[in-house]
Amino acid sequence: MKQFIALIKKEFYHVIRDKRTLLILVGMPIVQILIFGFALTNEIKQSKIAAVDSSKDQMSQGLLKKIAANPYFDLVYPDLPNDQLEAAFRKGDIKLAVIFPTEFEKKLNTEKAITLQVIADGSDPNTATTLTTYLNAIIQDFSKTNLPRSANRSSDPSQPERQIQVAQKMLYNPQLDSAPQFVPGVMALVLMLICVLMTAVSIVKEKETGTMESLLVAPFKPIGIITAKAVPYFLLSLLNVVTILLLSVFVLHLPVAGSLLLLLAESMLFILTCLLLGILISIKTKSQQAAMLISLMGMLLPTILFSGFMFPIENMPVALQWISNLIPARWFYIIVKNIMIKGLGFVAIWKETCILCGITFVLLLISLKSFKVRLE
Repeated sequence: MKQFIALIKKEFYHVIRDKRTLLILVGMPIVQILIFGFALTNEIKQSKIAAVDSSKDQMSQGLLKKIAANPYFDLVYPDLPNDQLEAAFRKGDIKLAVIFPTEFEKKLNTEKAITLQVIADGSDPNTATTLTTYLNAIIQDFSKTNLPRSANRSSDPSQPERQIQVAQKMLYNPQLDSAPQFVPGVMALVLMLICVLMTAVSIVKEKETGTMESLLVAPFKPIGIITAKAVPYFLLSLLNVVTILLLSVFVLHLPVAGSLLLLLAESMLFILTCLLLGILISIKTKSQQAAMLISLMGMLLPTILFSGFMFPIENMPVALQWISNLIPARWFYIIVKNIMIKGLGFVAIWKETCILCGITFVLLLISLKSFKVRLE
């Protein structure tokens, strides 16, 4: 029994002395609870919306004040010109717009029903549906408390009350299909996992099998070895991109609205970024098991949580929003949506492209600096 207790104590000492194991056992549950608690929410808050108010009367301004006071909306453009509405949607500045007809208050006093047009960005069907539901509830509540009754309703209660009807229009995705949302997200997720996972075990595999010596004595510089490791996976990943696009077009009936060449070029850039990230993991780790664990746990969760694919980034705490800026999949997801769904060109995605280029350059520098030409 004493020997068994001594063996247990020895294992406890091993765990306590191994900082990495202790960090996984104690730190990871805390981090995951905090991240999941703050990030995993489909609740919509402070969504940027605009108003096209051709009336500018007391009723229209009263309804806008009620909308602006709601925590779900952020009225960033209270009086946006109608000709600038589409550009605001294309840039992603707004997710929803309310269009008031001319002489809004006068029509409310003379007509039994008046129609407000509500336009939403349908490239994210879940968010668009939620926002229009919230807005419709606000409008109906405003109708009940502010609209005058029909002139003959007091004498005849069977007469209908005046009301504001909502006419909804979904840009980019009128049928609210789910494909426009999950195809860009799946592209980012698949490429991130495949590229990082495959290259993460490439160099560390050479270390474990003992063939790293032959690579180090070969007349190649580190950049040559890294490039040779990346090229096969680059071509295979590009084949995955083509396969996903073919399936989306011919099976899911989701055509590429923008430039196919631009989409392929941006996909190549993202593939290169992921390959360099995998190579950096392979250089830093000492076993294939560790490389695979870091690739799966370190890339899968951040891609799902912080890419904007499943959970709105703007609803997360500011600290998590800053962390999401470091996730390459976030920027690629925006690029694919803008090209594939909205049909935009390079002018609309130049910022995201520059960020991906910057991340790629930094990963390349760190990988070259970390690559050791001598075995330890």
